[in-house]
Amino acid sequence: MAKKLFVGNLSWKMTNEDLYSVFAEFGEIEEAVVAIDKLSGRSKGFGFVTYVEDASAASAIEALNGAEIEGRQIAVNEALPPKPREERRSFRNDRY
Repeated sequence: MAKKLFVGNLSWKMTNEDLYSVFAEFGEIEEAVVAIDKLSGRSKGFGFVTYVEDASAASAIEALNGAEIEGRQIAVNEALPPKPREERRSFRNDRY
């Protein structure tokens, strides 16, 4: 079963390929993605790596959590499922 990892505090210059190459030594990767801001096109400073096997993900967490990559100390842990979004408020102003 695949396991997704959250990788935080990435360098702003880190690309998907860079992220993949850092994590590839621990096992087969399904996907490595750096989050990109839609408006600026710049990295948000975090990303996700999905491993094919859970054991590979555990090895990567153990080895890379707190490691320095491109001058920054990264945080690596198991990704949590996204929280459900709250219902969006309408543009109508109910206070008046």
